[in-house]
Amino acid sequence: MKIAQYLAALATLTAALSPLAAANQPDYYPASYASLVTAARKEGKVIVYAATDTAAARPLVKDFEALYPGIKVEYHDMSTTELYNRFISESAAGSLSADVLWSSAMDLQIKLVNDGYTAAYASPELPRLPAWSYYQNQAYGTTYEPVVFVYNKRLLSPKEVPQTHADLARLIKADPARFKGRITTYDIEKSGVGFTYLTQDVRVGGAATWDIVRTMGASGLRLQSSTGTMLERISSGENLIGYNMIGSYAYAKARKDPAIGYVYPKDYTLVMSRLQAIAKTASHPNAARLWVDYLLSRRGQSLLAQRSDIYSLRSDVTGELTIAELTRQLGNSLKPIQVGPGLLVYLDQAKRLQFLKQWRQAIGR
Repeated sequence: MKIAQYLAALATLTAALSPLAAANQPDYYPASYASLVTAARKEGKVIVYAATDTAAARPLVKDFEALYPGIKVEYHDMSTTELYNRFISESAAGSLSADVLWSSAMDLQIKLVNDGYTAAYASPELPRLPAWSYYQNQAYGTTYEPVVFVYNKRLLSPKEVPQTHADLARLIKADPARFKGRITTYDIEKSGVGFTYLTQDVRVGGAATWDIVRTMGASGLRLQSSTGTMLERISSGENLIGYNMIGSYAYAKARKDPAIGYVYPKDYTLVMSRLQAIAKTASHPNAARLWVDYLLSRRGQSLLAQRSDIYSLRSDVTGELTIAELTRQLGNSLKPIQVGPGLLVYLDQAKRLQFLKQWRQAIGR
């Protein structure tokens, strides 16, 4: 009798929660969406592998779990390269792995699509996103993050702060001794996102990019695989300038640390987007779809900008960390990285090796 009463109570609760979740859905979602929510709730959780700091993701996780009671988010924060390698390894072994992969290494995400590791899902949010920001209904851009210069405000005067890529090269060349060992950037052989940024930098900047890399290399360039490490070393004064760094992390650090300044390069500012993909082998596919929709929704995007300090992709989200505000400030100098097969160019083994060889020569390694 007690078991029967429990099951009846559970059924009543589920029935009560479904309309509640439906009430929070945008009116353009299909009527069948309630069935997706019910199926996701039966799965009970979604496993997310992400290259977004846990602290930044926490408001999103809490809000998602509040919106969909009974669905827990199992969130794993790791580097872009670790994320890719771990997922590939687990997939090969047939072991439990991610339902959703969320990474700023845009090329590696597109490679997962190209290699057949991801599932197609036509999110009802896609018509409200920029056309360049998703690919084959399998990779979905979620952010609009500028790639910036970061500098130590105590050690670099306002008039010295480089406003363009050419300014940066001139600044270093004008006083090599001052910048010896004090410029930092990603180690593109260890950082997937760093590799993406530099290949896209070369695509936009051409030969001038390699001139900047050679100039930084001659100064004794310090290489890191972690954004956090670079920010800390710039803050301490061990490094003066960071090249090609994630703007959202620089913004968040600058809010708390008066030593940190950052610049959107005025000649061109690359813009990356953290891409989501649903694993074809997802153990919780319905919950994965809910998570993708949530992060693309106006609700999720607003929280991303307002609580997570990450720039929103949607034009209907307002505030400082939004595509609208960046466009107002920078206009056509913004160069978003197109989500699509063009990102695979330098993942061709021969081209990748040639690019890395050119990189090593430029930095004197």
